Amino acid sequence: MKTLTLLLDKQLKPVFLRIAYGLRHAIQTGKLTANEPLPSARKLAEQLGTNRHTIMAAYQELIAQGWVESIERKGYRVAQSLPIEESNHSLSYHPLVEKAFNWDINTDISESSLDKPAHKYRYNFAGGSPDVSLFPFKDFKSYMNESLSRPNFDDLNYGNNAGNNNFIHQVKTYLRRVRSITDKEIIAVNGSQEAIYLIARLLLKSGDKVAVESLGYQPAWNAFKTTGADLVPIQQHDNGIDIKQLEKVFSTTDIKLLYLTPLHQYPTTVTLPIHERMAIYQLATKYNVAILEDDYDHEFHYDCQPLIPLAAEDPLGLVIYLSTFSKIMFPGGRIGFIAVDKALVPAIMRYRSVMNHKPNVLMQDAIGRWMQDGGFERHLRRMSKRYHQRRDHLIQLLNMYKAQGIALDYDLPAGGMSLWLDIKSHAHELEQVCHENDIYLAAEHHFHLDPTKDENRYVRLGYAGLSSDALTAGLHSLFTLLKEVQSRGY
Repeated sequence: MKTLTLLLDKQLKPVFLRIAYGLRHAIQTGKLTANEPLPSARKLAEQLGTNRHTIMAAYQELIAQGWVESIERKGYRVAQSLPIEESNHSLSYHPLVEKAFNWDINTDISESSLDKPAHKYRYNFAGGSPDVSLFPFKDFKSYMNESLSRPNFDDLNYGNNAGNNNFIHQVKTYLRRVRSITDKEIIAVNGSQEAIYLIARLLLKSGDKVAVESLGYQPAWNAFKTTGADLVPIQQHDNGIDIKQLEKVFSTTDIKLLYLTPLHQYPTTVTLPIHERMAIYQLATKYNVAILEDDYDHEFHYDCQPLIPLAAEDPLGLVIYLSTFSKIMFPGGRIGFIAVDKALVPAIMRYRSVMNHKPNVLMQDAIGRWMQDGGFERHLRRMSKRYHQRRDHLIQLLNMYKAQGIALDYDLPAGGMSLWLDIKSHAHELEQVCHENDIYLAAEHHFHLDPTKDENRYVRLGYAGLSSDALTAGLHSLFTLLKEVQSRGY
């Protein structure tokens, strides 16, 4: 039995009753559980600075009350069946405890109403869920072993807040070759959400205006809201954000930051054309607006080479670029990065030290070794091919259901991990019924900044995390439920 910490009321005498009440309190409040072994009388006496006979007297008192059992040659244990009349977690004998603390909590943050995470559903159509089972854990283990066998002791201490040197070097090399980003400094973060929160806290204050896509990423909006900033929705068209409305907003409102997902717009997956990206950059230059470019799944683009990020051609350094390894590896890895102009680095480092010194150093080191050895890009090629196949399989299935008379429509996404599906009606109702039948699905109401714009006709259908067989079976269940929902009429 390890060290046992007890809450003891020093005003209570004799001492053996003080200890008995402390043990009973630990059992009542769940700090000790049924059938859990207790320290021997000698060990507990040493811990509490008393004699063995006092502890034995406390144990005998609790045995008499039914809280503790003494088992021959095994010692003392919490009773398997606790006294019913005493099992109400009563703290009445402790004079300091009267009622629960009343927390005044900020409720201006949207949250999920799900009773379990998306990956726990039988069929998970979440848009950003990778297939974790396909990650090369055995291969990656060798790089983790190297990190543990030959660690950089400087990295294991405080300091070097930007991240592991080799990780940063490998990310810079990769961005230069694959995304044409050459003049940015890299800062490692615990995933893209931490990056968004950091930038929001660094750049925004109460009353500042942030322009966002009218259909967008709610966790990013939540990060902006924590600063007291106001969100200004920019409507979208078939290719993404509406440039004309953006210019009107820029010209009439003092916008501090534009949050954008140009490669695969979240959640609709459309790709913003190059000429519109150039127009956005020119507007940002004219009106002195910083751009936060979230490129969350750049690698998964199938029909052609992906367009280079806005950050690749940023002579003024006004684009803050962020990306993550969560979609490439697995969400629990919690490694991402910010690519920023060097002028911003000191301020980000200072602010970052307030909340978190650095991300997981061993994970960064292992990823850096993995990238240096070529395993990272080999894995990317395999996953891109697999997700491409799954997208095409999903399209075949959707076309089959459409031919069977189910009203649906979609635009073929050039890449990404999900599809924005128009089922014409009852999207919210379908989502609810799917959750009741162990299918995770997100309807469009989750993605509207202005709830009145909800047409109740779109769902975001993720396909990357499901095998072909699971996609087939999951869609069959989904469309069976859709028929039931539409037949009820609601």
